[in-house]
Amino acid sequence: MQNISLTRYLIEEQREDRIGADLRLLIEVVARACKTISVAVGKGALGGVLGEAGSGNIQGEAQKKLDVIANDVLLEANAWGGHLAACASEEMDHCHPIPDVYPRGNYLLLFDPLDGSSNIDVNVSVGTIFSVLRCPEGVTQAADEHFLQPGTEQVSAGYCIYGPSTMLVLTIGNGTHAFTLDREMGSFMLTQREMRVPAATKEFAINMSNQRHWEAPMQDYVRDLLAGETGPRGKNFNMRWIASMVADVHRILTRGGIFIYPWDRKDPTKVGKLRLMYEANPMSLLIEQAGGASSNGRMRMMEIVPTQLHQRVPVFLGSREEVAKATEYHLAHDAKATSAVA
Repeated sequence: MQNISLTRYLIEEQREDRIGADLRLLIEVVARACKTISVAVGKGALGGVLGEAGSGNIQGEAQKKLDVIANDVLLEANAWGGHLAACASEEMDHCHPIPDVYPRGNYLLLFDPLDGSSNIDVNVSVGTIFSVLRCPEGVTQAADEHFLQPGTEQVSAGYCIYGPSTMLVLTIGNGTHAFTLDREMGSFMLTQREMRVPAATKEFAINMSNQRHWEAPMQDYVRDLLAGETGPRGKNFNMRWIASMVADVHRILTRGGIFIYPWDRKDPTKVGKLRLMYEANPMSLLIEQAGGASSNGRMRMMEIVPTQLHQRVPVFLGSREEVAKATEYHLAHDAKATSAVA
């Protein structure tokens, strides 16, 4: 493959009128921030960045030191470029408008600064997830409600995975592409064009420790997966679970599978674990652009109209045929329950 840097790729996409200069700048700024986060993650204990920060986020979760560092890096990097109206983070209660001393742009940026941070102290891959929306026309001071757009309105999404190599996986609505950080050059280089998720799979990723809390259609679906080739699915499935969404989704983009984080009864007040705006929507766009599918178990993920900035959802994403099958189990259960009531 010809050596093509992220900058060159974005310039070529701009020449083809697929992105504008402001979106190109925004993506480059996010990529530079991810390089800074990668350095901090890579130092680990040597950089004094491991362990708890002694604070909590809006979800009531304990923050790691690197959660706070990554959040601050992204906020600072995007404050002054003139390409954003505001940004929102999984780690902050409300959106963060661009300070008045800087020019404002026409885009909204959402990010999970360090997904999978519970794995930091055990040296398992973590990552940064981001999503880009347009700021509604006529808005001069962006607020939380201006971010409440369905995933279909995303103009770009991506993640950076900090593993044995640092990789940026990106879509601007023209396929899903992977860039690997060349540490000597300091540049992200295109290493895979047009990532494709196989339509069918024999692999699923789920936290089985929560099985006793799942609703009936989820129990039925996984039971049939585990029944293997003698069961109703007629084939043997392997299970994988890293407990880092970025790492699990990266594996699925690379070789197929289905990632599942269903609703469960551990906390009935929450309709899901993962966040629609910061995790589910950007990952859904990447997966769909690679030929896969994404659902909340009942409908296409990116068609959900959000009502809250930190809204949670069940997530099913990956190989198209398997997502459809999992959704089929849930819809069939709902239809049966409805007919029983009638």
